[in-house]
Amino acid sequence: MPIGAGVVVDRRRLLDLVDQMRAALPNEIREAEDVLRRRDEMIERADEEAKIKLRRAEEQVDDILDNESIVRAAQARADMLVREAEARGDRMLLDTEHQAKSRLAEAEKLANEQMDEADRYATEMLRRLDEQLQAFGRNVRTALDSLETRPVEAAAE
Repeated sequence: MPIGAGVVVDRRRLLDLVDQMRAALPNEIREAEDVLRRRDEMIERADEEAKIKLRRAEEQVDDILDNESIVRAAQARADMLVREAEARGDRMLLDTEHQAKSRLAEAEKLANEQMDEADRYATEMLRRLDEQLQAFGRNVRTALDSLETRPVEAAAE
C-alpha cells in the first residue's frame, strides 16, 4: 500500500516492526529507568556522605572553637592570676620594706637611747672618778704639805 511520497511498505512488515519496537522499548525504558534509579541512589549516597562529612567538619570546627575559647579563657585566667600574683608580690614587698624601715627606725631609736644611757653612765662614772681623784689629790697635797712643813720644824729644833 502506498504511503506518503510514493514509498510502499508491507503492512505486515510495518506491524511487525512496530511490535518489535513496542517489545524493545519497555526493555530500554526499564534499563533507562534502572540507570536513572541507580544515578539517583548514587546522588542520594553522595549527598548523604557530603552531609555526614559536612556535619563532621562542623563538629570539628565547633570543637576547635570550643578548644580555642577554652584556651583563650585559660590564657585570660592565667594572665589574671599573674597580675594578681604580681600585685600581691608588690604589696608584700612594700609591706616588707615598711616593716624593715620601721624596725630600722626602732633599732636606731633604741640604739640612740642606749648610747645616751651609756653616755650618762660614763659621765656619772667620770664625775665620781674626778671627785675621787680630787679628794685623793687633796689628800696627797695635805700629805705633801705636812711633809714639807715637818722638816722645817725638825731643822728648827
